[in-house]
Amino acid sequence: MGAAYAAARFPWIAALSVVVAVLAILATMRCYVAIKRIRQGLVQAREGLLVPVDTAMADGPFLRRFIGDYNSTIHTLGRMFSTVEECQARALNERNKMDAILQSLPGALLHISDDLEVASSNKTAEVLFGLPPEQLKDANLFDLLEVGEHDRDVLRDAFLYKRPVRNRELLVALDRGERWLSMNLAFINQHEADMGAVVTLQDVTDYRQLQDSVAIREKLVAMGQLAAGVAHELNTPLGNILGYSQLLRDSMEDEKLLGYAVVVADETKRCSRIVQDLLNYARQDQCSGDMCEIVPLVRELIDTFMSCRLKRHQIVIELDLPDQRLVIDGGCGQLDIVLTNLILNAIQAVSRVEEPRIRIGVREDDSGFIAIEVEDNGPGIPHEVRSRIFDPFFTTKDVGDGSGLGLSISQAMMVRRGGFIRYDPEYSDGARFVLRLPAVSAEYVQAAS
Repeated sequence: MGAAYAAARFPWIAALSVVVAVLAILATMRCYVAIKRIRQGLVQAREGLLVPVDTAMADGPFLRRFIGDYNSTIHTLGRMFSTVEECQARALNERNKMDAILQSLPGALLHISDDLEVASSNKTAEVLFGLPPEQLKDANLFDLLEVGEHDRDVLRDAFLYKRPVRNRELLVALDRGERWLSMNLAFINQHEADMGAVVTLQDVTDYRQLQDSVAIREKLVAMGQLAAGVAHELNTPLGNILGYSQLLRDSMEDEKLLGYAVVVADETKRCSRIVQDLLNYARQDQCSGDMCEIVPLVRELIDTFMSCRLKRHQIVIELDLPDQRLVIDGGCGQLDIVLTNLILNAIQAVSRVEEPRIRIGVREDDSGFIAIEVEDNGPGIPHEVRSRIFDPFFTTKDVGDGSGLGLSISQAMMVRRGGFIRYDPEYSDGARFVLRLPAVSAEYVQAAS
């Protein structure tokens, strides 16, 4: 009644009330819109999109301060996100640099986890072990490195007592054969429970072979000088023996004794030829123009051995010789030395065999090389020493039974004539040595004849 009376008496009050109510509604709506915008901004900020709110939407000092604080927070977050993105980009760039460096290392790198398994590796490690990344990862280090018992003990102690390893050379069995690897081992930290480590492996097989080759060359130079001195000393008594045997041959009438004198003279000439080849071995090769027929040489050698050692030891000799004429460049003296060494080794190898047997085969392969095989049914050569049988002064015989020079000198002689000697690891019934020398073409032999 009073309000209606007041409105009727004072109509401007009613109008003012309406205006106040409208303004209040508008302010509430602006505040709602501003809060809604802030809420949308928070949702967008949660998704990584930082959008400030227009302060013109603020109505009243409180809402203005609220929007201002929100925009300041958004701005601060934007700078923080920019800094984080910049640091992330730098970290990613550095990681890519480090990964490129590790992948380009010439040595194999393995990151070993606490359980001694490969956590990561580089491409060189994959090539070295012949394994793809998925198989190399999680492989146990001790299963990966197939080394000898002593080296396994060194590795075991290194992880047990947290001892770093520096430049230790290991003989590791890989799919492509045994290789010498130089290993470095460093631990990530020194906590007893943490076994994490970094292992680097460098293949030094070629370097070791180069060192061995230099050492062998030095020994061969010394042997060449020794051979030259011995050869000069032997020439005089050999000449005397040859001269007196020829005098006996000319003065004898008994055919049997005459035959012995002829054998003595021929064997003396053979010894003289061998001495001359030793002299040639001690100095640089010269082109002599001589040629050697393989089959007659082998038959002559076997006849010599048959008259003494082969019959004495009751050794069965098997010859697999072709009918064709096989000729090599150079004289027969060096090849005579090589075959004599191999046959003597075969005779010693079968000395304790119940049914001793030696086989000599000659053939020409499709590559233009003549292959001579000398095999026996003895015990063979142990696997662990096969890589050293051509080293000077290395021998498996008892002390006094061999000097360890026969195979090394024979190999050097064959290499200088364009051939080589190798031990056949696939032959399981004893030992088999294969000589390969370049053959002289039949057309050249006919022209020279």
